[in-house]
Amino acid sequence: MATILRDLSYRYQWLYDNISRVAALAVGGEGRFRQLALQNFDWQPETRVLDLCCGWGQTTALLVERSNCVTGLDASPNALARARSAVPQATYMEAFAEAMPFPDGSFEVVHSSAAMHEMEAEQLRQIFQEVHRVLVPGGWFLFSDFHAPTNPLFWPGVAAFFWLFETETAWEFVQTDVPGLLESIGFCDVSQAFYAGGSVQVLRAKRAAG
Repeated sequence: MATILRDLSYRYQWLYDNISRVAALAVGGEGRFRQLALQNFDWQPETRVLDLCCGWGQTTALLVERSNCVTGLDASPNALARARSAVPQATYMEAFAEAMPFPDGSFEVVHSSAAMHEMEAEQLRQIFQEVHRVLVPGGWFLFSDFHAPTNPLFWPGVAAFFWLFETETAWEFVQTDVPGLLESIGFCDVSQAFYAGGSVQVLRAKRAAG
């Protein structure tokens, strides 16, 4: 069930934007948060990249600086309209992440930022399966999202944010063994890094070559 503040944050874009900025302060601001999964990765101008659940293009703007072949996908037509205006260098597709309208092996990289915690358990599995399908063998899935804090000092802030702005899916997500789920689907070389007292996780996972 969505909270009142969550409903308001989606109704009023300025409120959503400010919430996002405040939430990202723990990792040094929204700009740094959006780059966590992208840093120290070998990018080429011709790398085909999918920005999954791209929203209004906050990270898409960073991806088009690294690649000339960026596609943003989101289920919200309003978000995509804003993304097209803000980042016209990318191509956009309106669709659900668990049923992507792309052929197998369409991308070398799939990226997502702070979106997977919105998904129910079975939906999350379906999305990971779809990501695996649309990646080329040897392609990479890069994403950042919430995690249960390893430093107890961060729990009050995370809990307050979830109670005010998130739903039960966020609570379920931070209890999920995400690396284990990715491996069960067929990903390999799964790595996990933590920031902000463990309240943010960055994962990288590769579709096995061959």
